[in-house]
Order: sequence, then structure tokens, then C-alpha cells
Amino acid sequence: MSEFKVIEIKKNILEDNDREADKLRGELKNEGTFLLNLMSSPGSGKTTTLVRTIEALKDEMRIGVMEADIDSDVDADTIAKTGVKAVQIHTGGMCHLDADMTRQGIESLETGDVDLAILENVGNLVCPAEFDTGAVKNAMILSVPEGDDKPLKYPLMFSICDVLLINKTDVLPYFDFDIEACKERVKKLNPKIQIIPISSRTGEGMDAWYDWLRSEVAEWKR
Repeated sequence: MSEFKVIEIKKNILEDNDREADKLRGELKNEGTFLLNLMSSPGSGKTTTLVRTIEALKDEMRIGVMEADIDSDVDADTIAKTGVKAVQIHTGGMCHLDADMTRQGIESLETGDVDLAILENVGNLVCPAEFDTGAVKNAMILSVPEGDDKPLKYPLMFSICDVLLINKTDVLPYFDFDIEACKERVKKLNPKIQIIPISSRTGEGMDAWYDWLRSEVAEWKR
């Protein structure tokens, strides 16, 4: 029988990425830039939430946004209209960003004069959860129409996030979404996660989200 060597490609890739992510975080710490990785499914209201967040905080802190997409400039154009720095990252068909891609975005964003950099990751609940982007904190949005069973179907995503925004609470009366059951499922996966119900359309709950961001950015810059 011939001998052969088994190479664990995925493990090696993830280990290399983790080292790059830690290096990037260290550089961002030195320049006082807080990087938030924002993830969700398509249609959850990521960009709408981001626009409202920018409008609320742009007079308090310098904000820059990196829009990641497989092949589109729509979201970056929307963000640019708010008046903050915005760059588009095309992933070339890849369904996630890794630390090296994020670094390229950071360099284009020129974060030396940015307090809060937000990476709007590619919209899905699988691949982005597996790769450390170098962000200081991970946030995700789950919208009411998606269902309260998503933590059961995509446990890794909920496990690696620091804050969960349950969006579109204004349509709760029209969907079979048990918000308390959802919270319980998420907490079982990630006891330390912050859960904030919001409606990015009406503004309900958004002040709690702004306060969380203010606190995290201030802590990072100390």
C-alpha cells in the first residue's frame, strides 16, 4: 500500500487567518479604531439599521463603512449618501470576508482618522461565522420574518457574536415569532451575548443599540 500525507487544509487556513486577524486588531488598537463586524441574512435590514446608526452617531464620532458584497455597489452608494467614508469590497464570488480582505478594506478606508469602522459582511449565516475578520466585536441582525428557530439552525453564528439585534419588531403581530423563545435559545448557545430588540424602520429600541456602541468604542480607545 502506498503511503500518503493528509493535509488539513481548512484547519491550516483558519489558523493562518486567526494570526492575521489578531495582528490587525493590534494595529487598530494602536490607532484607536474600533472595528465592528456586522452580519446577517440578506433582507434582515442590515443597511437600513446601519444608515440609522450613522445618522445618530456621526456627530459624536468619526465613522467609516466597508460594504462587502459578491458583486454589487448598491449598499456602498446608499452609505456614501450619509456623508461618511465608504468603500466597497467585492469578494469575487466568495461568501465571506477573512482578515486579509478586511485589511485591504481598512487600508482603502484610511482608518487613521476613523473612530468607528463598520464592516457590513456578506449576507448569510454560515461562511462569515467561520472567519475572524480582525474585528473588535461581532454583531448580527436577525429579523422577525426569518423565524425564531434560526439559533437552532445556525448555532455557530449566534455563538461567536457579542450582540444580537432582533430587527423588525414592528411586524411581530403578523408573524409567528416567539421573541422570548428566541432569546432563550440564543442564551443557551452564548450566555454573554447582548440581545437588543429593535425596529430600524420605526426607531424602536435603537437607543439601546447606540448606547452599546458608544460604550464599546469608548472602552476600546482607553
